[in-house]
Amino acid sequence: MTTKSFLFNREPLWLENRQGLRHKLPANVQSWAYESGSLTQRLRSFYGTGVTVKVLLQHWHTPFLSERRLLKLPEHHYCLIREVLLHINGRPLILARTIIPETTIKTAKSNLSRLGNRPLGEIIFSYPRLERIAMDITLIDPLTWTKSAINEVAINQQIWGRRTVYDIAHKQMLVSEFFLPEVLSHF
Repeated sequence: MTTKSFLFNREPLWLENRQGLRHKLPANVQSWAYESGSLTQRLRSFYGTGVTVKVLLQHWHTPFLSERRLLKLPEHHYCLIREVLLHINGRPLILARTIIPETTIKTAKSNLSRLGNRPLGEIIFSYPRLERIAMDITLIDPLTWTKSAINEVAINQQIWGRRTVYDIAHKQMLVSEFFLPEVLSHF
């Protein structure tokens, strides 16, 4: 049996992005969580072209309950689940988890299912009809992460993250990004 996640023992608890939440977050977290452009592009603007992607997991599976609800998917609906680490010379910057329903992949002409080690942002921010539909924020306790994730990036503190529902030509996908200490030190 395959796992739903390389990153998580259990689903993180998310806070809906309501008015006033932004101002309760630390300034460095605000800067990354409310970035309106591609995080990959922002990383490359600061660190250069050496920012690379390591695929930790990519397979078809059922998403977590809140992910299915957010994307309005039935209970046993399989989606492409992709979890990656963006890093520079082995220094971890961002962990990401993407949920892509099959209908979204078909709309995007399969580019989303064949990313390999390319960052998702390179693809989705090239779509002229990309829209952000919703965003949530989380602060994840170290016990939520799997041992594999902890070993991969040496997680030993709470980690901030955001998840965003994107719409491409009326088909949705969910992108969750988790900001590691290295990236939060540069904002």
